[in-house]
Amino acid sequence: MTGVTTETPVPAAKRVPTERTHHGDTVVDEYAWLAAKDDPETIAYLTAENAYTEARTAHLAGLRAELFEETRRRTQETDLSVPTRKDGYWYYTRTVEGQQYGVHCRRTVRDGETAPPVSADGAPLEGEEVLLDGNQLAEGHDFFALGAFDVSPDGRWLAYSTDFAGAERFTLRVKDLQTGEVLADEIRDTFYGTAWSTDASALFYVTVDDAWRPNRVWRHTVGRPSSEDVVVHQEDDERFWVGVELTRSERFVVIDIHSKITSEVRVIPAANPTGEPAIIAPRRQGVEYSVEHHGHRFLILHNDGAEDFALAFTSADAPGDWTPLIEHSPGTRLEAVDAFENYLVVSLRSNGLTGLRVLPVGGGDEYDIDFPEPIYSVGLDANPEYRTRELRLRYTSLVTPDSVYDYDLLTRQMVLRKRKPVRPGPDGRAYDPADYEQHRDWALGDDGTRVPISLVCRKDSPRDGSAPCVIYGYGSYEASMDPWFSIARLSLLDRGVIFAVAHIRGGGELGRRWYDEGKLLAKKNTFTDFVACARHLVKAGWTASDRLVARGASAGGLLMGAVANLAPDAFAGIVAQVPFVDALTSILDPSLPLTVTEWEEWGNPLDNPDVYAYMKSYTPYENVAPVDYPAILAVTSLNDTRVLYHEPAKWIARLRAAAPQGDYLLKTEMGAGHGGPSGRYDAWREEAFINAWILDRLGRA
Repeated sequence: MTGVTTETPVPAAKRVPTERTHHGDTVVDEYAWLAAKDDPETIAYLTAENAYTEARTAHLAGLRAELFEETRRRTQETDLSVPTRKDGYWYYTRTVEGQQYGVHCRRTVRDGETAPPVSADGAPLEGEEVLLDGNQLAEGHDFFALGAFDVSPDGRWLAYSTDFAGAERFTLRVKDLQTGEVLADEIRDTFYGTAWSTDASALFYVTVDDAWRPNRVWRHTVGRPSSEDVVVHQEDDERFWVGVELTRSERFVVIDIHSKITSEVRVIPAANPTGEPAIIAPRRQGVEYSVEHHGHRFLILHNDGAEDFALAFTSADAPGDWTPLIEHSPGTRLEAVDAFENYLVVSLRSNGLTGLRVLPVGGGDEYDIDFPEPIYSVGLDANPEYRTRELRLRYTSLVTPDSVYDYDLLTRQMVLRKRKPVRPGPDGRAYDPADYEQHRDWALGDDGTRVPISLVCRKDSPRDGSAPCVIYGYGSYEASMDPWFSIARLSLLDRGVIFAVAHIRGGGELGRRWYDEGKLLAKKNTFTDFVACARHLVKAGWTASDRLVARGASAGGLLMGAVANLAPDAFAGIVAQVPFVDALTSILDPSLPLTVTEWEEWGNPLDNPDVYAYMKSYTPYENVAPVDYPAILAVTSLNDTRVLYHEPAKWIARLRAAAPQGDYLLKTEMGAGHGGPSGRYDAWREEAFINAWILDRLGRA
């Protein structure tokens, strides 16, 4: 099988199909054997698929190299992030031309130094201290990712964790930043999230259960073996997962306990790390809240009787009743609150756009920070200091590269510290945002709901249907696809391609209602909204259906599979990355990673026959039919723990069997996880591969 390149790989015929029966319905799965990751035949099949995909796209090798080179040339490879001040240090990350990963550094704050230091062309700052070099850590490994990077409050210790497989299971270590020594402390199989005690004697961290659900918070004593570590909280309800962090004030260790729709928060005084966690408010089904410490009070962002959330506070000494601070305002979704000594900053969204609201403490009217473009995305960057009058924020749009600003909370003046450099393209011309334009359009959903679409294109792109277009979507978990800038995307735009983002229900762009109307037994709104957006782009003259490629990843990959079944005529091609296309099978198996925690998003088909029937009616793998599908490229990773590799592998196999006249490709990263390749150059090559395939489908190769 591994020698097959020009012929379509065929799954092993000798395999016996599996059957499952739920609620009187029996389903045959002829490709279930592909879930056996350790079976040599599975690996041989995936390897054969990769060889077949490479052979079928060999004619694009030159274009792939061209697209990669365009991204490389436009990127300032040796660069330095805007340093962030914490106590007596500036912290920053450098990248070096030719190296895949960042170098994490710090430098002492010099007398009279108020503005972050800069360097010419990303060169090291004079007097810098290298805390961690990702390139050195990654030596000898095909994959590398950091899970934790957490400097202790006294600046002496660095807690960091590494993953060399892509499975998002990390080994946690502690480095002495005074001596450079990595301590013998080593804790395996940790998850994201750490927090230090005030005196840096204790480090809190998270581990997972057999279903890979983060379920335990531990306390580790620095310098002692991990066998002595103590479980601080264990969450036995399989719907909930846990996280841990230190408040900005460094006064409290916060243990966040969440399901999809319910929250509970416990706190431990950072100065008393062995203390018993105190509950801020016991969990109540359907009530979500988060906690931020501010002086004598805890700020509570919550949805108790407030669909789009409200802000309240309670005593930090004796948490109890909640006193309103910002009342609920339907249509304005409050997403986070950040506390500083003299200011509160609320991250929100309204009318489909993100925003920041400032609340001075002790007097003065609250106000929203204004931004110039009609379509943009703004959010807080790292702001580790509690006593500050400056706010670090990030701003971008479809035409404005990622920009870092410092905003003076007292004078309300905003200073641009850095805009991501975009170097001249292959024609030698510098990037000019004026060469491009962004638009907000609206489609009409099947039920009459207006669905926003964001678009970017070269200026004066034709509106006669002749322009090719890529439409991107996600639409799950209340995650919003806010406008973002992409250097790699310029290669598409400069070849005349329009890029559109469909802000469909299931996301959070228009508040909590927008999310609620695209989940559980309303999930099909996500798919019909996306098709409506695709149809609208054609009707409005942006493109034509034979010039339109759809793209989505993860739950957006489920979207891709669903719309392929729902409206195969609407697209010339579909790119599905790490796609959740066998959703019903996965959600029926509580032993799989994260399944039980997902039931509040999709429903529980094990117990509820209505949920079972509804999911079966849309899940892509179950609904493959002998129809004319558009060309499909599925991209996955062998070590993905969120969407297992066998979902797209089975999907492609079933597509070939049911509709053999179609063009279906499967590409599996054999040493990566959910996010794909880890090194920046490897990620650029992956994007070049996908964009070359897209351009080929659009006739622009």
